[in-house]
Amino acid sequence: MSANNSVRKKIKAVLWDFGGVLTTSPFEAFNRFEAENGFPKDIIRTINSTNPDTNAWAQLESAAILVDEFDSTFADEAKALGYEIRGRDVLALLSGDIRPNMVKALEIIKQSHQVACITNNVKTGTGPGMARNAKKAQSVADVMAMFDLVVESSKVGYRKPNPKIYQFTCESIGVTPDECLFLDDLGINLKPAKAMGMRTIKVVNAENAISELENHLELTLT
Repeated sequence: MSANNSVRKKIKAVLWDFGGVLTTSPFEAFNRFEAENGFPKDIIRTINSTNPDTNAWAQLESAAILVDEFDSTFADEAKALGYEIRGRDVLALLSGDIRPNMVKALEIIKQSHQVACITNNVKTGTGPGMARNAKKAQSVADVMAMFDLVVESSKVGYRKPNPKIYQFTCESIGVTPDECLFLDDLGINLKPAKAMGMRTIKVVNAENAISELENHLELTLT
């Protein structure tokens, strides 16, 4: 039997993005901010996708710059496109709300699979979820405590979609990429993971993601 037709390895680990997967997407908060301030929809995402490997956002997530420098550098990038937006205003929008049904799925999956979180985050707010208040910080901490491993871009020094962060995660929990299922809300982050052999789920909403998880893992998660 050829390699292309061989049976795929059993999934041993489920890897989770955090923002936009276990919480509501920060993009929703970005759009509210834009509407409230008269900016074009998705202008923040446009700024963040301009020079995506070297811009202020990329540097902050990989800990190459700190918040004060990000604030001014992001403002310069926004100004170059004709808008007045400070980096600190964007950081205040990052912490989403916990999705209880996704957390329940994580709790069930943890009983039979290794679970790890791979999050692109920045050194702002409290904890990996960048919470802006104590109550939300505790909620995030409770979820993070469920993982066997949490990999934060701001601590390891590289960020998704750099394959190094996926390889680091796999090696840390003792699995190979083809033994992993990875959830993220951004296709750009899923593409290299899939190329490494991971099965992937693009999270558009919690309901569809849970259905895909059930199909991949042959579990009941609701």
